[in-house]
Amino acid sequence: MSALYLTHANIVLPDTVLTDSAILIEDDLIAAIEPEGIPDAEIIDLQGQTLLPGLIDVHCDAIEKEAEPRSRVLFPLDFAVAQVDRRNAAAGITTPFHALSFANNEWGVRNNETAAQIARALHAFREHSLVDNRVHCRYEVTDAAAMPVLQALMAEGVVDLLSVMDHSPGQGQFKTLEAYLQYMMGNHAMSRDEAELAASAKLRARDGAVQRVEALLADAHRLGVPTASHDDDSVQRIATMRNLGVSMSEFPINLDTATAAVSCGLPTILGAPNILRGQSQSGSMRAIDAVRAGVAGCLCSDYQPSTLIAAAFVVAAHTDLTLSQAVALVTANPADACKLNDRGRLKKGLRADLVAVTLLGELPLVSHAWSAGRLVFSSHYRTAAKRVPEAVAA
Repeated sequence: MSALYLTHANIVLPDTVLTDSAILIEDDLIAAIEPEGIPDAEIIDLQGQTLLPGLIDVHCDAIEKEAEPRSRVLFPLDFAVAQVDRRNAAAGITTPFHALSFANNEWGVRNNETAAQIARALHAFREHSLVDNRVHCRYEVTDAAAMPVLQALMAEGVVDLLSVMDHSPGQGQFKTLEAYLQYMMGNHAMSRDEAELAASAKLRARDGAVQRVEALLADAHRLGVPTASHDDDSVQRIATMRNLGVSMSEFPINLDTATAAVSCGLPTILGAPNILRGQSQSGSMRAIDAVRAGVAGCLCSDYQPSTLIAAAFVVAAHTDLTLSQAVALVTANPADACKLNDRGRLKKGLRADLVAVTLLGELPLVSHAWSAGRLVFSSHYRTAAKRVPEAVAA
């Protein structure tokens, strides 16, 4: 039996922070917190660093940029998967759900064939990976062709989370046609004429979307795959999604929608980049306001893994939440939402996913990460000047 003793750490538990404490890991599990005496184990002195559970990221599409760093420039998928695995280890994310969009042939890696290839590549790489990579498939409801592809992936056991989204203009993330056109031109190198054609096609393809969503969610529920709705923009939309059996609400557009989700038992998922920047990129509500209103259940890194740990510490510094409560937004709460009962908390008997964080002023940086008791990232930081995240001061 291999054993590891982490000592002189400030340990973030679900309800408190233990100062100058220790934790014992045996094989891949947490064996004890504040064990009696010094066990026969490898000893690591964390010298006052903060120790918290490994982060759980339920939505990040950074894999898309690893696979297609520029529009229509595709890298080999094994290379892309290996790189995003390393990025997550360095960010302290020990359970990332890689978000892949299935939107036919309009968005490069977001076409069905390529997205399916990436999903299978991520699944196949798990036996070699540093962290516990999982697959989050995002179904664009205007794409009838994606249904059989997603059904096949779920039947293969590749899908760990399924969300449904509608990116047609006039609702959700794209409140106006112009917002949709600007996004397509800016993010996907389309001409205005190409973007307008894409918008028209997407609006026409909404026919039959409700029936497709019902069928796909039924398959997910039968197979035990957790489900989420994306960019919910009204109380009515929340009610519809809840009636369909969806179990999470990603990126609710406003406080009323987030409140409705929480009131009917749906955990909400907000973006860590929004917390760090102090604003939404699409004009939706500020995530920090949702936290302060008590309607933010989880944070996700959205498109930038490194923001997740930073956002948790920003929340602790700029709201009434304790550090334990802020850390739960990126650990225990997403674990509960995804029914991952073996992780998300520093507790005896749970999986030994841990992150050690050093603070350079108010800037948290991951110094060590352990995935199932195995050291997957290690670094050392020299002292630096204090930095205050100005964007969220208001």
